[in-house]
Amino acid sequence: MTGVVEMMSVRGIRGATTVSADESSEVLSATGELLRAIVSANQLEDFEEVVSAIFTTTADLQSTFPAEAARELGMHQVPLLCALEISVPESMPRCIRVLLHVNTTKRQSEIVHVYLRDAQQLRPDVRSAQ
Repeated sequence: MTGVVEMMSVRGIRGATTVSADESSEVLSATGELLRAIVSANQLEDFEEVVSAIFTTTADLQSTFPAEAARELGMHQVPLLCALEISVPESMPRCIRVLLHVNTTKRQSEIVHVYLRDAQQLRPDVRSAQ
């Protein structure tokens, strides 16, 4: 008897959030909230599914690495990278962005991108888990 084999792909999941001040506790809290929302919205069951994560912050956020929030959630073996978002005039201030690469059987159209707080304005076309 032959079974149906689901094809595993690497998919990207985007998300963003904002903070009201450049304080370590606020950056970590907002980043943790964002990551939990992404995990929940995409039904990620295990951090083994996460291939890697790239975090960016705007230049006005320098108090801590947002990747520390991922470590606090248990992503101890996931390769994490933090970088500075390009400085575009009139861009959203105090913004944290993430791109998670995950192994999944979901189609691209089934991936849920999550934009929280003021970052919802970045992608009004994306319905996310707010």
